[in-house]
Amino acid sequence: MTAAAGVHGSLFAANASKAQTAETPVRLGGPIFLESEDPAALAREHRRLGYSAAYCPQIASLKDPDQLRAIQKAYAAQNVCIAEVGAWKNMLDPDAEKRRQNLQYVVDRCALAEAVGARCCVDIAGSYNPDSWYGPNPKNVSREFFDATVANCRHVIDSVKPTRTRFTIEMMGWNLPDSPDSYLELIRAVDRKAFGVHLDVCNGINSPRRFYENAAYIKECFQKLGPWIVSCHAKDLQWIVELNVHFLEVIPGRGQIDYATYLQCLSRLGRDTPLMLEHLRTSEEYDEGREYILKVGKAAGVTFA
Repeated sequence: MTAAAGVHGSLFAANASKAQTAETPVRLGGPIFLESEDPAALAREHRRLGYSAAYCPQIASLKDPDQLRAIQKAYAAQNVCIAEVGAWKNMLDPDAEKRRQNLQYVVDRCALAEAVGARCCVDIAGSYNPDSWYGPNPKNVSREFFDATVANCRHVIDSVKPTRTRFTIEMMGWNLPDSPDSYLELIRAVDRKAFGVHLDVCNGINSPRRFYENAAYIKECFQKLGPWIVSCHAKDLQWIVELNVHFLEVIPGRGQIDYATYLQCLSRLGRDTPLMLEHLRTSEEYDEGREYILKVGKAAGVTFA
């Protein structure tokens, strides 16, 4: 760890110990199914659904600063924060030209996150798998992968120089970072104030032990990564019984993720961190997941913004 990273981490840790005793409202969010180019209508639809956080609307573009200002004004008027701008490109594609194009795309998406005032721009580190941009490959847990990811994260941040947003990547079960400790190592190596954590609890559950003991795993994530967490994803996992381990993403409430623990940890971060539903297919599925999370939160004493 560099001296700068050590000081930076120590300050965060000191603040985190104070923040863990406070409780703040959680900002729940998710996709909406309203087709509109009116920022005010989109913001109102989020509120109608009980959301106070949103994915960056598709109408946002760096080429239209007036639209970006209108989005920020409309969403702020409804007390809806923009949680994230998704990048979702393979920054480690084995094809050099694709890798270059993908990295530039991620830079552009981070610039959009900064311009629209999103909490973060999020991607995964990528993969050396030639057939799947997020798929497994033996090199995905190597020192080469780690060092390349450090370089990519620095490149994105140094290209954009964000002050309002954070560049983040998610843990994956078969790509680095794959644990709170490996994410901490990455934070220290990247050594940039604008690098943060986007926590997807389900992505890191890659063994029976973590599945069985997911409440303890969730607490470990928040204990170690809490100072850097800027946004989270809401999913659930169900164990499909086969002759090998098979976890399936399902609607929140249909699996075994301890949402009471997840929400309580979020509420104790000391800041209104978004929790974003994802990977569902229909508005009805999102309704079910949202109502489950709200119900569990209420029973656990957690409030929502």
